[in-house]
Amino acid sequence: MYDLAALTSAVAAHGRVARVVIAEVSGSAPREVGAAMLVWDGGSRGTIGGGALEWAATGAARALLPAGGARLDRVALGPALGQCCGGAVTLLTEVFDRATLPAQAPVIARPVDGRPMPLAVTRLLSAARGQGALPSPALVQGWMVEPAAVTGRALWIWGAGHVGRALVAVLAPLPELSITWIDTCPDRFPPEVPPGVTVLPAAEPARLVALAPPCAEHLVLTYSHALDLELCHRLLGHGFAALGLIGSATKRARFRSRLAALGHGPAQIARIDCPIGEPGLGKHPQAIAVGVAAALLRRGAGIVARQEHAG
Repeated sequence: MYDLAALTSAVAAHGRVARVVIAEVSGSAPREVGAAMLVWDGGSRGTIGGGALEWAATGAARALLPAGGARLDRVALGPALGQCCGGAVTLLTEVFDRATLPAQAPVIARPVDGRPMPLAVTRLLSAARGQGALPSPALVQGWMVEPAAVTGRALWIWGAGHVGRALVAVLAPLPELSITWIDTCPDRFPPEVPPGVTVLPAAEPARLVALAPPCAEHLVLTYSHALDLELCHRLLGHGFAALGLIGSATKRARFRSRLAALGHGPAQIARIDCPIGEPGLGKHPQAIAVGVAAALLRRGAGIVARQEHAG
């Protein structure tokens, strides 16, 4: 599965990122077609099998980062790397930045050698769109074809203070919730972050709004009222599924006035939920987190109920 959310987050954090995917396998190999890893200057995420193959692929990917582009390599695991698997793999390495990220789609297909889309790929894409039949990852007549990963609900949390940390601790274990956590510098995050949470330190967090999926839900709770306002302003222009803002009735009224002055209409501004949580539970960070989690679960249950009713 092509994890576009992970790639987008890595590009936001590191600028230029290489994605290495196993495009073909012949004989015995450590991983299957479609296994992928992300590589950037100084780090990586994911695995294509570990050992000598991954070490060599990481080095080749980093060498490609400055120039960009893509390359296809066939590696005989025994003769070339001394691995005991005995088979061969074909690796596709592609470099991405913010300008070259793929568009969201059920299937991500692209040419490896520049040839026009073959009829076989056209039929695969048509079946995916019309019948929901997702193909297996494969290199098809010079085109790499991969179904996109389904990540569930995307939640972006803006701020790693006391409430932000409490929210992540409570929400991270929830199933089908993909959390992206943003703040101004790495030191604002705790030493250990729960599995599945993508951390994005950014000196100018508001610039990352452009990378958020339009279907994402957002919780804005930074240390700065000015930054909170800028985030709400940009999110209203960008689009979202839900937007919660920490604060009081006074802050809500002040933001309503300032956002109106920035050109947003009353119906748009009314979509911002402020304050977040359930006031009756209190103002302790964990109490706020419990209230927010309850609201998220209720909203998710409502979406499922509407989908079932429509079906």
